[in-house]
Amino acid sequence: MKNKKFDPFANLKLDPEEQELNDAIERGEFKVVPLSDAEKERYASYARYTLALEKKEARVNIRLKRSDLDTIRQKANKNGLPYQTLINTILHQYAKGRIKIEL
Repeated sequence: MKNKKFDPFANLKLDPEEQELNDAIERGEFKVVPLSDAEKERYASYARYTLALEKKEARVNIRLKRSDLDTIRQKANKNGLPYQTLINTILHQYAKGRIKIEL
């Protein structure tokens, strides 16, 4: 059995703002703005810092109801994602305040 390469863009759904930006890019409405060497280095340092933070992952073990896990697996499969990626995405969105949960 061959390993299928996961394509994260295969079932990509853009929200209206993302779709508007994508359409504008495809129409050529954005222009390249040259950066000075100092600006390039500044942005590169931001990227290095961000990547260093992102690499610091922690392993978490949680207990879920079997039915909840089965439902999550089905939804992940429907969207072409590994279920752990879906769980991680949901938690990340919550941590960033993009998902609100009433407790």
